[in-house]
Amino acid sequence: MATIALTDDHVLLRNGLAGLLQNLGHEVIFEADNGKDFIKKLEDKTPPEIVMLDINMPEMDGYETSLWLREHHPSVKVLALSMYDNEKAIIQMLQNGARGYILKDSEPALLKRAIDDILEKGYHFSDLVSGRMIHSLNRVDASNEKLKKIQITEKEMTFLKFTCTEMTYKEIAEKMCLSPRTIDGYRDSLLDKLQLKTRVGLAMYAIKSGLVEI
Repeated sequence: MATIALTDDHVLLRNGLAGLLQNLGHEVIFEADNGKDFIKKLEDKTPPEIVMLDINMPEMDGYETSLWLREHHPSVKVLALSMYDNEKAIIQMLQNGARGYILKDSEPALLKRAIDDILEKGYHFSDLVSGRMIHSLNRVDASNEKLKKIQITEKEMTFLKFTCTEMTYKEIAEKMCLSPRTIDGYRDSLLDKLQLKTRVGLAMYAIKSGLVEI
């Protein structure tokens, strides 16, 4: 059983989710409308083990709230719950410290698995992030040790850092003063070397490897 706080400005969805979590055996210690409301309600309560956090909220959204939690309550694990399935949203939430990311239209079984994974392993990224990437990130001292063993050029290292930004591949090419074809070559080479499948995987690898400050 986990203690969970729900932060979402959609009251009906939040209430339904609270009932589902209770049926799964978890304790919902409080609900909040947005990040500011969450922080206020947390003042006189014991921090929950998990915060289920919507991204798009008024006053203080999920990006800001996850950053605040990372700074003030790093032991609290954030599970992002969103309608957004695009790479930018996923990467930014993971950069901000989220331990998992699932969509609001997910089946209850996936929600259960996400919570179980976070409690047992410390993370859950489902099919939005490839299983191979998760496996590589979970290896002991994966980042620095793996970077030492794999031959990654300086240019590839720079490109890897840029994957954590909101720039498109074309914009990265312009920033590095290279052709889009060369950038595609760096991407394909790194995906092959690191056994990853997506830009999200590359970004997460850069974060876990310490190439990007989070």
